[in-house]
Amino acid sequence: MLWAWRASGGENSVRLLRALVPLPILDPRILPEPGLTALIDWSSPILHADLDAFYASVEVLNNPALQGRPVIVGGTSGRGVVTSASYEARRYGVHSAMPTARARRLCPNGIFVAPSFPAYIAKSREVEALFDSFSVAVEPLALDEAFLDLRRARRLWRDPATAAEALKDRVLRSTGLVLSVGVAPNKFLAKVASRLAKPDGVLVVRAGAVEDFLHPLPIGHLWGVGKQTAVVLQRLGLRTIGDVACCPALLLERALGSHGAALARLASGHDDRDVVPDQAAKSVGAEETFEEDLAEDTQMLGALLRLSDRVASRLRAQGISGHTITVKVRLSSFDTFSRSRTLKSEVDGATGIYGVARELLVKFLEDKPPSRRRIRLLGVSVSNLSQWPASDQMVFDQQPEWGAAELALDRIRRRFGEDALGFGALLDDG
Repeated sequence: MLWAWRASGGENSVRLLRALVPLPILDPRILPEPGLTALIDWSSPILHADLDAFYASVEVLNNPALQGRPVIVGGTSGRGVVTSASYEARRYGVHSAMPTARARRLCPNGIFVAPSFPAYIAKSREVEALFDSFSVAVEPLALDEAFLDLRRARRLWRDPATAAEALKDRVLRSTGLVLSVGVAPNKFLAKVASRLAKPDGVLVVRAGAVEDFLHPLPIGHLWGVGKQTAVVLQRLGLRTIGDVACCPALLLERALGSHGAALARLASGHDDRDVVPDQAAKSVGAEETFEEDLAEDTQMLGALLRLSDRVASRLRAQGISGHTITVKVRLSSFDTFSRSRTLKSEVDGATGIYGVARELLVKFLEDKPPSRRRIRLLGVSVSNLSQWPASDQMVFDQQPEWGAAELALDRIRRRFGEDALGFGALLDDG
């Protein structure tokens, strides 16, 4: 049986792969143009649309001199983490969540760029408007990805595959960004398909070919399977999703609790979650995994201020604020904790967020012995969001000038970059 996938662009765009969509033999004169090399029915109406190397691609659009070069977006200090890498950089083994120091070793000629979230948010809104023009049911997942349910758009499109190709073309022409799309019967399968379609492709999973598509894949393609869960599954002799699907559910539950039952359902291709349109963001946050565990208070508080500043910038860029501040702490033992506080007034400023976050962290650590105070990861988030800027800026000394200062900070960063200006307390950090 022939399995094929068509990526957009050029006569050489058809690739043969091991396990994709089975194609009937069709007269080429009746194939859609543009479209897939197969006609499908409406049994696979869910799209997962994912922008390729989004942050890095936006940086290239804003600076064409970076075209074709290994662009790496993320923290530029020695303790920073890669958030996005162009495909030129990925050829060197660079990927997201990698420590910046390691990325520099792997790709010494890489162009390292600090994130510019206002630019990413603006571009994301352009893409989101295009998604909305294709379906009334769009569920954003992040700035660079979303689910689309096309079942209520049957009068607009002959089939979901044709819609996926049209969406790719529209996004490229309107924004200059490259989109990969998975088309499948449910959300889980669509997301797996879009990942395998990268870069610059469309992958269709037919309802009758789910097992052929899914079961040969490694267990890492299952949602919720990280390093620790993978170790447990491998100890059970499970290497592929098909292995998990054939494993008795009771055995999975004994090994992984309720998570095991969820994995069993996914491994069989079952996912009954609906696409939830217009779902507002529940929180805005930032976190950082450190190349070396933090042991000194000054290091911890410096990192906490840096994260608070990052979260505040993202809030203000979206014109929103929040009441609940949460600090996430992962110790060197990999034990993870979170502490939260809800304020009477909403906040969108770094000083206000940091003030509360600092109190939460200090209280969490105060009764810990030195051996239990080493921090591997820190995170700060703001939730309980309001769709407007903070009306009562909460700061250490209650000086209203802080609000104006942070707005000026935003303007400078938009013009000169994220690292152009920051808090003096961070000058010697990292």
